[in-house]
Amino acid sequence: MKNFLILTFCLFTTFVQAQVNTVSTGAGSSKYWILFTDKDQSTAPAISPTTLERRRLQNLPVDESDQPVTGQYISQLQQAGIRPECRSRWLNGVSARLTPQQYAQVSALPFVWTIQPIDPNIIITSTASALKTFDQINPQMAPVMAQIQAPEFAQAGLTGRFVNIGVIDAGFFGADSVGALRHIFKREGVKQVRDYVNAKKTQNNLFRTLETMSDFHGTEVLAAIAGNDPAENVQYGLATDATFYLARTDQGNREFRGEEDNWVAAMEWMDSLGVRLINTSLGYAKGMSNPKENYEPKQMDGHTSLISRAAQIAADKKGILIIVSAGNEGDDRSWRIISTPADAKGVLAIGATNAKLWNRIGYSSIGPEELPYLKPNVSCFSLYGTSLSAPVITGFAACIMQANPKLTNKQVMDIIEKSSHLYPYGNNYVGYGVPLASRALALLKNQPLPETTRSVKATGKSITLPVSTSESVVSVFRKKNAMHVLSQDALHVADGKLVIRRANGEKQTTVDLKKEVIEVIWE
Repeated sequence: MKNFLILTFCLFTTFVQAQVNTVSTGAGSSKYWILFTDKDQSTAPAISPTTLERRRLQNLPVDESDQPVTGQYISQLQQAGIRPECRSRWLNGVSARLTPQQYAQVSALPFVWTIQPIDPNIIITSTASALKTFDQINPQMAPVMAQIQAPEFAQAGLTGRFVNIGVIDAGFFGADSVGALRHIFKREGVKQVRDYVNAKKTQNNLFRTLETMSDFHGTEVLAAIAGNDPAENVQYGLATDATFYLARTDQGNREFRGEEDNWVAAMEWMDSLGVRLINTSLGYAKGMSNPKENYEPKQMDGHTSLISRAAQIAADKKGILIIVSAGNEGDDRSWRIISTPADAKGVLAIGATNAKLWNRIGYSSIGPEELPYLKPNVSCFSLYGTSLSAPVITGFAACIMQANPKLTNKQVMDIIEKSSHLYPYGNNYVGYGVPLASRALALLKNQPLPETTRSVKATGKSITLPVSTSESVVSVFRKKNAMHVLSQDALHVADGKLVIRRANGEKQTTVDLKKEVIEVIWE
């Protein structure tokens, strides 16, 4: 991720030598999704008894998307000299490398519905490197734990116990050696690990072999979900007692390759094991080597990319809560908006806020105005990218799921949104704002939330609001409508009053006092 933190780098450089793994793709070949027309209806669902029971409890039917891809179709591809790399029962297809000649050959097969490209140079928007040590993350993690009211969950005994969490990322180097994660490995809390980049790599090699600097990324994400260091009396994440399933799906950062097919395969693997909560601090945007195949901002619509379609299937048909980093393109004037799969309606996309004002930090991607629903959904503080704000909220979700395991993914998502400090006055900069543990606990108990929001009508060019706050500077979101922000500003409070001068095109203004929200509606 742009400006992301490399976890405990200095602890490992003395005994690890970096290796770069170069994959030969074959002369003249490119990777594609080959999607099929139908399935063999006689095959049994490719999911575990645990998954079947979870679906039953959530009243989710087992359907065709749970059946494996038709073996006969794969055999015919292999007979034609094509080697499928990943299989997707959800999308009903396989990924494979095709030469132009093979592309034409496969297109003519009667069971092939369509072929879509997976480019080897696609940008992974949520990984990059900024070499820091764990000592440097300590003071930066503390503000977010206070911001989301972490002690409230601790006092309620909520630590993610009995919750299975999947983490899909670019690597987990050193995870079994980091002090903040030692408690997880000591109790054997990491149950299974899969490397979709190097299928033959063992679990230990995944933790101990460094191929690119992005191999630290998943380790850092895991620490933000469940990290705890009793020796230093520091808690880094909320889900300290959760159980984990880890998948490495991408090799490298911007300069290397992003593998959408690996991501889908990891999602389906976790679903087959009954995992209900998945963190993926990866996103995909632009970077196709063929400009005609580039994603464009207008295509971040929740259904153009196959990974967003897969994410929506996971949300609607599999009962999985997917928590995704919104992206770090907020300062990139050629892009600015969220990346896929954060654009999918059914996922919980997480932005990043500043520590003091709780408004959008500059790099955090904003939601496209074309979407009929709000993105990002919520936000929280992260100095080093949305790939660290997303795992914080993953831990938040795990505490909710521990408190009430019968909640569906959409009910958990609803609680997180309603627990956020701006709700119901969300916007496409920070969503509904920062989730607060005290509000989530009240919602879990069906208790009424305190009245912290109000709306006022204003006419003319300005309004003077009496406000009750100890802050000398507060954040305001100037909006062209109920959802979309024109700009965010910091205004001074003087003598208990806040003066707002209406900007051109400003129809509504959200005044964020943290403990209170005032929505100004201009007439």
